[in-house]
Amino acid sequence: MSTHTTTSRRNFLKISGTITSGLLLGFNMSETEAGGLSIIDPENLAAGEIPFNSYLSISPDGLITIFSPNPEVGQNIKTSFPMIVAEELDADWARVHVVQAALDTKKYERQLTGGSGAIPHSWERLRKAGATARYLLTEAAAKRWGVPASSLTTEKSVVTHSETNRSLGYGELAAEAAALSIPAEVKLKDKKDFKLIGTAVRNVDNQDIITGKPIFGMDFYREGMLFAMIQRPVAFGTKIKSVDAAAAKAMPGITDVVTFKNNVAVVGKSTWQVNKARKALKIEYEPDGAIESTADHDRLFKELLDKPEATQRRKDGDVEAAFKSAAKVVRSEFQCPFLPHNPMEPMNFFAHVREDGVELVGPTQTPDLARNETAKLLGIAPDKITLELTRLGGGFGRRLKADYVLEAAELSSIIKAPVKVIWTREDDMGGGSYRPAVRYRFEASLDASGNMTGYRLRGVGINAGNSTREDNFPSGAVDNLLIESIEHKSPITTGAWRAPITNFLAFAEQSFLDEVALAAGQDPVQFRLKLLDRAKTSPVGAIKYDIDRMKGVIQLAADKSGWGTRKGLSQGFSVYFSHRSYVAQVADVEMKQGKPVIQKIHAAVDCGIVVNQSGARQQVRGGVVDGMGHAMFSNLTFKDGAAEQRNFNAFRLIRLKEVPEVDVHFVDNGIDPTGLGEPALPPTGAAVSNAIFKATGKRLRSQPFVLQEELKGVKLGERM
Repeated sequence: MSTHTTTSRRNFLKISGTITSGLLLGFNMSETEAGGLSIIDPENLAAGEIPFNSYLSISPDGLITIFSPNPEVGQNIKTSFPMIVAEELDADWARVHVVQAALDTKKYERQLTGGSGAIPHSWERLRKAGATARYLLTEAAAKRWGVPASSLTTEKSVVTHSETNRSLGYGELAAEAAALSIPAEVKLKDKKDFKLIGTAVRNVDNQDIITGKPIFGMDFYREGMLFAMIQRPVAFGTKIKSVDAAAAKAMPGITDVVTFKNNVAVVGKSTWQVNKARKALKIEYEPDGAIESTADHDRLFKELLDKPEATQRRKDGDVEAAFKSAAKVVRSEFQCPFLPHNPMEPMNFFAHVREDGVELVGPTQTPDLARNETAKLLGIAPDKITLELTRLGGGFGRRLKADYVLEAAELSSIIKAPVKVIWTREDDMGGGSYRPAVRYRFEASLDASGNMTGYRLRGVGINAGNSTREDNFPSGAVDNLLIESIEHKSPITTGAWRAPITNFLAFAEQSFLDEVALAAGQDPVQFRLKLLDRAKTSPVGAIKYDIDRMKGVIQLAADKSGWGTRKGLSQGFSVYFSHRSYVAQVADVEMKQGKPVIQKIHAAVDCGIVVNQSGARQQVRGGVVDGMGHAMFSNLTFKDGAAEQRNFNAFRLIRLKEVPEVDVHFVDNGIDPTGLGEPALPPTGAAVSNAIFKATGKRLRSQPFVLQEELKGVKLGERM
């Protein structure tokens, strides 16, 4: 038995009913050939000769099928992409079928999930595809009836001529439409006429998820494949000295134990058997470079922040002079720990390395990277490798990397058999790729009138690269500004973690701005608006954020939350720009029995046009809960190079009873969509911490909040 979650080219044709008739429209999604469209001969498609990278089909029975090329990781792209096409097509959504595309770099550009960029990238291309199909169907009906196309209307997959009360379904017109020529230009709908876009639509995979259909990587099974688990070094900075695998090899169901690179793989007939046998391995390790602990990093942060040498990221004006003449100086430091990604579905991948090629199947955010890295590893051409995408059970940036794919490919090449490598939760947390640990030092100078005249930021990160975002607010709003970064190289592996860098930097920046507003004797919201007005009227250096959009979400959040007018509540504010979008948040904290309880978070979001209200609201709520939970509770520490928290019994996540109500409001400005998967997370930590300060007088400058000295004697309460 073989379980597949994607569809081959010929199977797609069978599904869509276009083997013998109907309209098949290909549309190019590349940057260089924006929206190039052409009618496709289904027989040519079956032969693999059509150079298009995504397909819209309309079968004679009216079924509309779309290949969705980007990996679905829970960001709702597999629903939103076809919604955009269906809107311009005036399709009956109940008749839309979506198929996950396999990796194909000849057809697709940016076939990845990351950076909240899928919708912004494909928005116009998808609209043109739907609008072109609608044009062809309308022209086909006009030709059949002998009437002007301008006299026809379309709605729910039907073309209507109201003057004669005639109508035809899209399926009835598909074959005739296929005989027409593609127009050079096609008119897109006026956005005010959208009927599907902006509504709430269920995720197309909901039924399969609820009923347990095999759509995730962990579900994939191929008859005859083997299972493997890999013992990686427990501590970073160590290597294998010796391996005794005799006991493991003798256990039931075990077919092989393989040592490769710095890994020991146990291969067998079931996950239970290989996991049990792995525990019987006797491996001795020895140092291989630096072995670091959290205590070392704490000391290192302080030393590096005081170093005179740093990489200058941005400098405006004369910072030293501003601080020398300041009436008041505000100074604070903020620190965050490493964090694992912890997607619900641990890392896994299937590989079958054969003499004639390689087959890869599983969940990855970057399928092209996975294929190219595998080709490099095995010394073969990338076109000898096929990669089939499954749905991803979470990623948060972890699956941007290809390490777990390479493990499966290399192991398969060694054992000469198809194999599926599976990580456990302990593998994920103990040997994975983490959010970098970072410490920031902020300084602000104020004049006698409370105006911020100078701003300094220095960031020190462990394998963080540039730990700042030097062009984000308040850059451009302060006459004298200096932003620097320092990096420490460590054997502890790090990587992109949801809203990279800004996931903590936003907390630090927005918490610090609240401190500066307090020192200036100004309301935190008005203080930010005043800075933005300053950036608009007298900008300093480059302004790389939209001032009006940022002001818009600030004002919307303040209005919807009743900022400053709510009795019995302490409120905290935060606003941030990331991934092309703007999010402002207000957290409501109520004191109950001496405990600060986070009751509600108001989120105002400007991400341009919202394609799917349902998916978008859940993205915002998920980002808020993720941001709040990790800021308050989550902590990963190291001792002698080894992670001390390796499962959820030791690593604290937010619990259901601690999740506040999240009130979401979108700005309706009609601009093309910008990012949404990540922007709601960065502002949350500061909104919560600023509200807790308002309620308790305790200023939180490090995460997780529950471990900070400032909260000793103050117990955080659960929402009631």
